Amino acid sequence: MPLRLIFMGTPDFAVPTLLELVAHGHQVVAVYTRAPKPAGRGMKLQPSAVEQEARRLGIPVMTPGTLKTPEALAEFRTHNADAAVVVAYGMILPQAILDAPRYGCFNLHGSLLPRWRGAAPINRAIMAGDAESGVMVMKMDVGLDTGDVAMAERLAITDTMTAADLHDALAPLGADLMVRAMGGLERGGLQLTKQSEDGVTYAAKIEKAEARIDWKRPAREVLRHIHGLSPFPGAWCELAGEAEPVRLKILRCELASGSGSPGDVLDDNLAIACGDRAIRIVELQRAGKGPMKSAEFLRGTALKPPARLD
Repeated sequence: MPLRLIFMGTPDFAVPTLLELVAHGHQVVAVYTRAPKPAGRGMKLQPSAVEQEARRLGIPVMTPGTLKTPEALAEFRTHNADAAVVVAYGMILPQAILDAPRYGCFNLHGSLLPRWRGAAPINRAIMAGDAESGVMVMKMDVGLDTGDVAMAERLAITDTMTAADLHDALAPLGADLMVRAMGGLERGGLQLTKQSEDGVTYAAKIEKAEARIDWKRPAREVLRHIHGLSPFPGAWCELAGEAEPVRLKILRCELASGSGSPGDVLDDNLAIACGDRAIRIVELQRAGKGPMKSAEFLRGTALKPPARLD
């Protein structure tokens, strides 16, 4: 029998999982997501990506401000769900909510737990120079991503990958994994394994102060820092020697040959010296402008030696 599911998610990363669950015949009886937020020029209320998809599918949408009240728990229980599927929901689930569905709540997490528990696993994996990432389905408990693991899929991280690239690769991989996990739950064959206590790391929320590029670091670390923050919030630097600071977000780069004082522009093709070797800027964004390839940027800005980036 297909499962009665509550789906809990907010950003576009969660949408493929919702769609796959519906496509595989599970009955999604309610969608919980974050309330609409003001966005855009007119600051109109913008529903989440998950809410938009749920309404298109005709699924009832709930946007409670908290799940910690007796009223929220009572409403949650009225859905009589076999399980809840949670993908980047953005709110803490109290124990009473975790216990409400027949089989519990199952979370899709974008890392290879116990590495990168927490808010920003995709960004942190790239920034740390990890060779691989992945997705895991775990049965939730009250800890921070500490629940028992049901299934996992791995994915190599290359030096060409940005956070957006890894996000877009993991989202469908995770959707397929969650469908398989719910299939196992439906058949009564889903096995759970306790997480190891070795290798625990925490993926703290990205802070604005982390985004400034330190050209004194080795080139590969600079590259991974840039790619781990691309496109948002975007690693940035400033063009030195201008009357007013010109901020540049670097969105994509590659390793390059050459050396010099960290931050030096080494040629007329946007090779920039790092503490060890260099990187070449491939895509960037000037303040107030849209993203552009380096060739387009150079047509409007002459940036060559002896210029430097601070």
